[in-house]
Amino acid sequence: MSTSTAFEKTRAEGRAALVGYLPAGFPDVPGSITAMKAMVDAGCDVIEIGLPYSDPVMDGPTIQAAAQRALDGGVRTKDVLAAVEAVAATGTPTLVMTYWNPIERYGVERFATDLANAGGAGLITPDLTPDSGAEWIAAADAQDLDKVFLVAPSSTDQRLAMTTAACRGFVYATAVMGVTGARASTSELAGPLVARAKQTTSLPIGVGLGVSNGDQAAEVASYADAVIVGSAFVRTLLDAPDLAAGEKALRALTEDLAAGVRRG
Repeated sequence: MSTSTAFEKTRAEGRAALVGYLPAGFPDVPGSITAMKAMVDAGCDVIEIGLPYSDPVMDGPTIQAAAQRALDGGVRTKDVLAAVEAVAATGTPTLVMTYWNPIERYGVERFATDLANAGGAGLITPDLTPDSGAEWIAAADAQDLDKVFLVAPSSTDQRLAMTTAACRGFVYATAVMGVTGARASTSELAGPLVARAKQTTSLPIGVGLGVSNGDQAAEVASYADAVIVGSAFVRTLLDAPDLAAGEKALRALTEDLAAGVRRG
């Protein structure tokens, strides 16, 4: 299912979408699927499934720790696709977020085909830019997949326009300079970045900047079309003594965030 379905629904409800991220294979493959289904049940509108990678240069310590546990457990790209299939079967648009290297190794066209066959909505590529992504753009278009590229406060107007023009589904605005991670306060860079991006595209703009509670989600939802939450979900699962406790804590966090995007 395309993410546009989720955005049509949230727009009709006059609110922002809640996008939740977890890496596949953390704490293990079945456990990650259980956790993501709990997030769907509790109010996530879109799920991003991380493909664990051995050199996560853009990730903060929380996501790195979870990805390392998944890698230590032997997670493979096929496991990520199995997680996509299980989560997409709930009717929730499901994307993969990954560094480019594993896709290149797997085979770009093969990955696009297998992702589409698993019911995946598309791919978020933090370290791939549209001007170096021709192979992926062609493969994604052939399979009708969303292409989500990142824009940042440092993006020039020209780069911003080029990036949003290449996106399909939504645009990922990363308003934190540096690595990912939950933060005590949201960034004053996000609002202006969303405003700039909206001048270049009619696509929804999602913001990822370390949101960790409903009040922060409400703040971001006041100007963005989607609130993207990653580290806070991962931290909740990392801190839990076992999966049952982790699932319960994930539900509570999701409910708080889902209430926040409705207030915003």
